[in-house]
Amino acid sequence: MRCFPEDGLPERRRAGPPAALLTESGCDVGHPGLDEDVIYLDYNATTPVDPRVAEAAWPYVSRFFGNPSTSYAYAERPRRALAEARREVAGLIGSRPEEIVFTGGGSESDVTAIRGLVPPGGHVVTQRTEHPAVLRTCESLARLHGVRVTLLPVDERGLVDPAELEAAVTARTHLVSIMTANGETGVLQPVAELAGIAHRHGALFHTDAAQAAGKIPLAVGDLGVDLLTVAGHKLYAPKGIGALYVREGVDVEPLLHGGGQEGGRRAGTENTAYAVALGAAARIAAEETTREAARLSALRDLLHLRLHQRLPGRVLLNGHPGRRLPGTLNVSVAGVRGADLLAVTPQVAAATGSACHTGDPEPSAVLLAMGLDRDRALGAVRLSLGRWTTERDVETAARLLADAAYRPGGPAAAVSP
Repeated sequence: MRCFPEDGLPERRRAGPPAALLTESGCDVGHPGLDEDVIYLDYNATTPVDPRVAEAAWPYVSRFFGNPSTSYAYAERPRRALAEARREVAGLIGSRPEEIVFTGGGSESDVTAIRGLVPPGGHVVTQRTEHPAVLRTCESLARLHGVRVTLLPVDERGLVDPAELEAAVTARTHLVSIMTANGETGVLQPVAELAGIAHRHGALFHTDAAQAAGKIPLAVGDLGVDLLTVAGHKLYAPKGIGALYVREGVDVEPLLHGGGQEGGRRAGTENTAYAVALGAAARIAAEETTREAARLSALRDLLHLRLHQRLPGRVLLNGHPGRRLPGTLNVSVAGVRGADLLAVTPQVAAATGSACHTGDPEPSAVLLAMGLDRDRALGAVRLSLGRWTTERDVETAARLLADAAYRPGGPAAAVSP
């Protein structure tokens, strides 16, 4: 059973640091920001800030305010904390601290990697199910700077075929950008193989690992990548902080010009508190990833099983059955639109991947790129599990969703007038 204070936080704690909010991952203790009446299954969208992360960051919000780039005494503690945070992020992905650039989030990291490496008239290769930060940046470069963009297809399970990349990349290609894990389906791309192909042709390789970092073991040396994106709010740190791994020897033109912060690669006074938060989140993830991945894989499979048992023949898996994130389950329920299903189960907070324009839902572009038909794509629901998901959550969510979708007419028919 999850634990919540009966009357919220004590008054003396409400305006103070979050020291009382410490919890232990993997135990049956709830997060203070989660409502016990609403099951949160949208961890791929954003994660609650781990109270241990908030605790680590708080002194740099409330007390140690100095600018770490200055030389007097007030800078000493923030400067040391920033260096330690850099070491912790580097430890999560197996890089060196000096190869870590703190950014304002995953999108900024993606844009920096692409704009900072692809010159006017250059060539970049990516894939159709990439994050919008990558796709829109490539579109912008094509429109404004004559960059040639190649979009690789994916198969029905969401995977890029290495042979397609081999055919697309040339000696004139500057960069290949392929994400590690898809945020909708959880599908894991063969990054190491793809990076090897890029390097054989003399191209650099960037991977957006925002969804993967902290969920599966990652090592930049094993992956063979030149740049890698990390996003704090996918990792139990606050929104507004991220990191870009830039391999030593790779010269990236800064997206933000100004002072010489981050080794001259990203101007702006460092956000010490949030960098410390990201460092703490990375350290916790490095310690817990293996155990947590096994726990979430089991819960994900249990959720899939329970939905299948309650809706036999109607639950269709979208994505790869094996190559996917431990906590991601994307399924379509035959005869039901995902948006309608979630609308009548407010006790479950989840996502569809579809967009709604003037009341007319548009299917997920990711699922359409995988070759799914419109009805199946509109029927998709992404259920993403995380650090505070329990077996009880999974059992309850499966029952609620299945009950709403039980009747052939769809969820609307199952709602009491």
